[in-house]
Amino acid sequence: MTSGPVGVGVVGAGVISTQYLRNLTSFPDLDVRFVADLDEERARERAAEFGIPAGGPVGALLADDGVEIVVNLTVPAAHVDVALRAVAAGKHVWNEKPIALDRKSGRELLEAARAAAVRVAAAPDTFLGPGIQTARRLLESGAIGAPQSVLTLMQSPGPESWHPNPDFLFQDGAGPLLDIGPYYLTTLVQLLGPVARVLAVSSQARPVRTVGTGPRAGQRFEVTVPTQVSAIYELAAGTSAVAVFSFDSGLRRRQFEVTGADGTLVVPDPNTFTGDVLLHHLDGEVDTIEAAAAPSTRGTGVLELARAVRAGRPERASGELAFHVLDTMLATIEAAERGTPVDVASTVQVAPVLPEGWDPLARTLSC
Repeated sequence: MTSGPVGVGVVGAGVISTQYLRNLTSFPDLDVRFVADLDEERARERAAEFGIPAGGPVGALLADDGVEIVVNLTVPAAHVDVALRAVAAGKHVWNEKPIALDRKSGRELLEAARAAAVRVAAAPDTFLGPGIQTARRLLESGAIGAPQSVLTLMQSPGPESWHPNPDFLFQDGAGPLLDIGPYYLTTLVQLLGPVARVLAVSSQARPVRTVGTGPRAGQRFEVTVPTQVSAIYELAAGTSAVAVFSFDSGLRRRQFEVTGADGTLVVPDPNTFTGDVLLHHLDGEVDTIEAAAAPSTRGTGVLELARAVRAGRPERASGELAFHVLDTMLATIEAAERGTPVDVASTVQVAPVLPEGWDPLARTLSC
């Protein structure tokens, strides 16, 4: 199709699908047609819950000619396999983060999409929200002068207290770096450009954790990845960033600060879509810049992708951006294991800021 709302199918009817489907079905420019899952009954129930016409197996979704974008909400280990099936069926893909678990499969996916003349985009899309977009406009306006450095902290005790099936969040493809790191590193790249090199250390506080809620409460599971990662990032532009990603902290913090020659900008939590931006001047004065309320949350990037497809322009949450963030995270793991700095081989061209007044709830694609 070249006009009208863009057909969407969702693969994965788990916990995160609720928020996605609530948003996707509210966007006039999208037509959500199908929900698929290995558990076909769960897929049909989720489809019925949101008034979506069909639910069932992945193969049936891929056979639907009206589905133009496949939203891949499977577990990280399945991201590339499902996305490659979608690409082979001639569909564009939106992958949940991370785009892949290793560089080879991530690059294979991007190359397959290029050969098939379809697009791969990926979460996180929080940077498309008013909070980070407002911060970026301030930086680009020179509000703090030339940026010099970044401090970013993500500290918590871990998700096992609230997630009913937290095991995968403590195994390969997750942990605080690969699960939450994409929000912070994507924001870092959006605000200050690509990463060139990293030095890091990591640790693991407890090899076994306990499910804290739901039917499995009290069950113990093994932790196979670091649960505390501290890194120093050297950016291609010459600035630097210090970052902490932790599932070991009793002190919960979400902080993202950009310091420039003339002041410091405190950016809203990168895992949210809006929030006030604080501008600290060198004389001690603090300005609070209120970002607009976020009319949508997860799934906003799917809409931005759809509009980009129709307009024939690049999408902002591109696969290349997601691959660069993946490459940066893998380099962080390697630097921690080796105890030496590791270069980040990939790079990315950062997309422009969203236009003022960009509205996900507007109808812009007519039939």
